[in-house]
Amino acid sequence: MIRVLFICHGNICRSPMAEFILKDIVTKRGIADQFEIASAATSTEEIWNGVGNPVYPPAREELARHGISCKGKRAVQLTASDYDHYDYLIGMDSMNMRNIERMTGHRRGDKIYKMLEFAGRDADVRDPWYSGNFRETYEDVVEGCQAFLDWLTINKKLSN
Repeated sequence: MIRVLFICHGNICRSPMAEFILKDIVTKRGIADQFEIASAATSTEEIWNGVGNPVYPPAREELARHGISCKGKRAVQLTASDYDHYDYLIGMDSMNMRNIERMTGHRRGDKIYKMLEFAGRDADVRDPWYSGNFRETYEDVVEGCQAFLDWLTINKKLSN
């Protein structure tokens, strides 16, 4: 089982998009049984009295345009124990990377990666919260998810 946790600031746009895009890709490839995929936030801004907000409507709508549902997903916060549970903690941008390291007490390396580094880029996944462009974010996330699966295959961590 390959356990993957996608992480962004609030867990209402980029990381849930990554969670459900990767779930969709592995389901279509017939390898979903090899994965546990989730997402989390580095902040508590989208969590009130222990209950997380749902995926932000424009993010949900962008996923729906591609036939992907994120129904029932609510924001949750990253915990230090997530480092022990997941094989890969994948941050969406440089600030997330710093927060992941701080919150887990671990450095980038065996388990902590920045999403687009799998695609050979040191770029951040574009944040639609500021740009309003959820299509661009979707494209970044698809690129990152496909490159991650290619990386797993090349490194013989994934059986097809």
